[in-house]
Amino acid sequence: MDIFKKILYSILQIHEKHLTKKLEKHFKSKSSNSTTKTVVSKGVTMTLEAETIKNKELAKKNVIDIINSCNNDPNKLLAFVESKGTKVVKLDNADKILAVIKEEEGLITELKGLEALFINIITESKISFKSEPVFIMRNGDLDPYYMDHQFYKWYALKMNLPGYDYISQKLFKIYLNSTDTILSELNLDEMLGLKEAINRDQEATTLALEIAKAKEGSKKVLDKIKNDGGANI
Repeated sequence: MDIFKKILYSILQIHEKHLTKKLEKHFKSKSSNSTTKTVVSKGVTMTLEAETIKNKELAKKNVIDIINSCNNDPNKLLAFVESKGTKVVKLDNADKILAVIKEEEGLITELKGLEALFINIITESKISFKSEPVFIMRNGDLDPYYMDHQFYKWYALKMNLPGYDYISQKLFKIYLNSTDTILSELNLDEMLGLKEAINRDQEATTLALEIAKAKEGSKKVLDKIKNDGGANI
């Protein structure tokens, strides 16, 4: 089932009294960040996201341009990330190390508490219970399409697209590893933040798939030309 339908169905299952209590104010505004705002009044919900849509389209265009200029080379993309002020760290067995705090290779967004301390220690950053966004990847060859996925998320973060704040990312990670029942425990602001985090991840996945299809499709055509002179293409 489409993930947005899952969210919608789960929201509708929230106890009527609980939902009414959160929406009973005559006019209340909640926002994921400065570019997306959801206004809730009695019987009416309106989302204002023109700036987010514009930034999202610009992010996709810029990311594709950068990836093409780097020939989709993961190491060149990492060099670009580092040139813009985000720390890049390569570690042997990065996947196993990050699994300790249930993180995956790639962009690690802001963390707090013991998880942040762990990240700061393994990246040789300052000792703190709050960490800055960082790229952590394994040593050796990197999958270009996975890197494309992570690069889009990083670029969207740099463009201040919503869904990257600490709470939204934390909820997103919980949501990926739990049942839909988590939604019944969230307030409106948290649900909006989670929705934005899901949006950013889906956008990254879609972009990586588009690049992979274009690349692999072109490769198949070239291979066919080499093999049979282009017949039946």
